[in-house]
Amino acid sequence: MSAGIEYQVATEPEAEQRRRVRRAALAAYLGGTLEYYDFYLYGTAAAIVFPTVFFPGGNPALATISSFATLAVAYGARPFGALLWGHLGDRIGRKRTLVMTLTLMGTSTFLIGLLPTYGQVGLWAPVLLVLMRVLQGVSAGGETAGAASLAMEESPVGRRAFYPSFTMSGIAGGLILASLAFLPVAAMSEGDRFTWGWRIPFLASVLVLLAAFLVRRTLAEPVIFEQVAEQRGVEKLPVVTMLRSHPRELAQVALMTLSSVLLIVMQSFGLSFAVRAGIPSSTMLWVTISGNVLSSVTIPLMALLSDRAGRRPVFAGGILLCAALIWPFLHAIATRDVPLVFAVGILLIAVGSAMPTAVYPAFFAELFNVRVRYSGMGLGMQIGFVVCGITPLLATALVGLSLDWAPAAWIVSMTAVVAAAAALWARETSTVSLQDLGNPITRSER
Repeated sequence: MSAGIEYQVATEPEAEQRRRVRRAALAAYLGGTLEYYDFYLYGTAAAIVFPTVFFPGGNPALATISSFATLAVAYGARPFGALLWGHLGDRIGRKRTLVMTLTLMGTSTFLIGLLPTYGQVGLWAPVLLVLMRVLQGVSAGGETAGAASLAMEESPVGRRAFYPSFTMSGIAGGLILASLAFLPVAAMSEGDRFTWGWRIPFLASVLVLLAAFLVRRTLAEPVIFEQVAEQRGVEKLPVVTMLRSHPRELAQVALMTLSSVLLIVMQSFGLSFAVRAGIPSSTMLWVTISGNVLSSVTIPLMALLSDRAGRRPVFAGGILLCAALIWPFLHAIATRDVPLVFAVGILLIAVGSAMPTAVYPAFFAELFNVRVRYSGMGLGMQIGFVVCGITPLLATALVGLSLDWAPAAWIVSMTAVVAAAAALWARETSTVSLQDLGNPITRSER
């Protein structure tokens, strides 16, 4: 507990409390949808379009590696976004900060659809692409942490994983939308796809942006944060206070974030690898669509399980399942066994990945005190995502143009084991009251 400040969550009429938490969950869902529509759209385009559109021809392998390098750039920018948005979110509030992150993400994605190609402006094309990707990364650095913190702080006892999990259901929705948006692009002739067809999914992101913006404008600040602000308990430099009071939790979140390596490798390296192996890109897009349709159901179910059984066993169990399943998945791609690709791919997405994905919005937020929650969760996740973001590039460089997929499988398995170990290292938070979450903050740490 912070010195001199007591948190007493105000009693509200039950109907009003339900309305607030449902609106927070909807805002989290739509924000997650936009963020991962944009991010997965970029990853898909980086695998099948950008090497041709934004880079010089002559060396397909080098162009693909360069394209994945721009994918990694955003992950490098995310920690800076976490510092910026975490500071604002813990200073001026969750709602206003989330409106800003949403606007930046939607605008930068829309502008990608308007960029000139390498054939039109030469090296300026990849430069502008990297700039837009950096803006996406800065925005993403504060999106999930803010949405999860707000939804968790609004949730009733016994449902603190369930309602924040809609952030991740929204991510599944974004992946579905991005895959569906690219299906007609993949079916176009090469001429149409590389001249104008690839632009349509990026320009269409403005529709998701408008819907999410309208909902977020109606949100209220969580009661517990309002009480901190009213009692002048807001930190002047939340990140500094967090580093002093929660260094262990920051490291735990960064390591647990490596659970995201699986989906990142599947959805970028896996797609490129499958095309080289002779499986159409549309087939792999349908694997992603099918898995994420199911995960939109399994994610809230896994979150409810976490509310009953605890955060650590659900998180660790799921990511260890992913460590095992990545091997038959990549083997199935290399041998062009499409039924097995579908079966294992859907199991990976809808069960293995759904377990840690459902848990981490609540788990990560619950590890921090309310006064530094946005900063701690945001920065910890984005430090982890820096490592996650280079994995498609690393896998592509190690595998090259061969079908020896083992290096990619080892990358996923080893990072999954590290993430599971970090989850078991962290404290169990599912039964801790909202007021007692995180470490006490004393005046000497302020």
